[in-house]
Amino acid sequence: MEKFTRHFYKLLIDKGVEQNMAEYLNIIIGLLILLVSLFLLNRIIKKVLLNLFNKYATRSKNTFDDYLVKNKTFDYLSHIIPLSISIWVLPKLFIAFPFTERYLEILFDIFIIALTIWIVRSILRTFRDFLKSIESFKDKPIDSYVQVFMIIAWVIGAIFIFSSLTGKSIWTFLTALGAMSAVILLIFKDTILGFVASIQVAVNDTVRIGDWITMDKYGADGDVVEINLSSVKVQNFDKTITTIPTYHLTSESFRNWRGMMDSGGRRIKRALLIKTSSIKFLSEDDVNRLKNVELIKNYLDQVQQQINAYNEENHINKEILINGRNLSNLGVFRKYVECYLENHPYINHEMTIMSRQLAPTAQGTPLEIYAFSNDKVWKNYEKIVADIFDHLLSAIPFFNLEIFELDYSHKK
Repeated sequence: MEKFTRHFYKLLIDKGVEQNMAEYLNIIIGLLILLVSLFLLNRIIKKVLLNLFNKYATRSKNTFDDYLVKNKTFDYLSHIIPLSISIWVLPKLFIAFPFTERYLEILFDIFIIALTIWIVRSILRTFRDFLKSIESFKDKPIDSYVQVFMIIAWVIGAIFIFSSLTGKSIWTFLTALGAMSAVILLIFKDTILGFVASIQVAVNDTVRIGDWITMDKYGADGDVVEINLSSVKVQNFDKTITTIPTYHLTSESFRNWRGMMDSGGRRIKRALLIKTSSIKFLSEDDVNRLKNVELIKNYLDQVQQQINAYNEENHINKEILINGRNLSNLGVFRKYVECYLENHPYINHEMTIMSRQLAPTAQGTPLEIYAFSNDKVWKNYEKIVADIFDHLLSAIPFFNLEIFELDYSHKK
């Protein structure tokens, strides 16, 4: 090899070129030949290696090798042979300049460390992509763990590079890092908090990728699309992206709608504001008229018999409607609402169905509808709710009730 690296030097000396000039020209020519040779060799190795593994990955049923190809693992591995040749040839090419030996050694150390880190990174990304393709890992914060390993790899690589540049042992830098632990903790505070939070989120199953979460403080209301070491990305329903620090998922309050999505229905909780002055007792004629409403006919027959029996038994004077027991139009309407919901095809009948009267307000008496739709898709859910309240708003006049509406006419 030395004969080859000194070939042009001897040739130039024979041609009468001055010794120092011959040395420099020998190095320049040798470097050019080496660079061209390494470039061609790298292209050939890469092409052969990639073709070989592409064919294997195509035929293989396992997807892991496909992700190795996708993340260019074999591209980086193909650089090992040219780098090894450089380590072998360059010192012999610079044999006439012994003072360069130390610099070449440092240069090769940096190249080896950098190449090792890139190979490790591609393998970690391969594991990340492969695990995300497995159903049981799709909703786990894999990115957080990959980022932690990459930080460790970069820190170790930096230690080796500084050790090579300064000529000091690795233990010297590790000792210095120990002494600077307080500063390091301060610098990497968010990273450490994010890593711990990622573990807590995964172990406690607090949030998964794909969960619908709401966090008012950050304006987040949508699906979790990514969980990494430092942040959680939420795609809101208006297609904007909200970024939340990962550790805030363990230190602050937020709402996860997964329980609703996993349950048998999506909650309907909305109130009708009934005009209080429209609420009244029902006369016998009113009751008989409402018996034509099929959903409450049996109820009215049964309750009217009970009321009449009570009033007769207690000799109640019914010339005044307030005496004794009576039906009110709001009470009958409340029962109608429950019967309507119990017979609705898109209401989950195995979950709570309730129509309840809330405390009267200045805007009327709220009649709250509480039930669960059996379709949890947002668009379908809104249609079901709208259909239910369209019906109830249209039914209110049949019970001589009115919806409260704020009157602005007196302000004119």
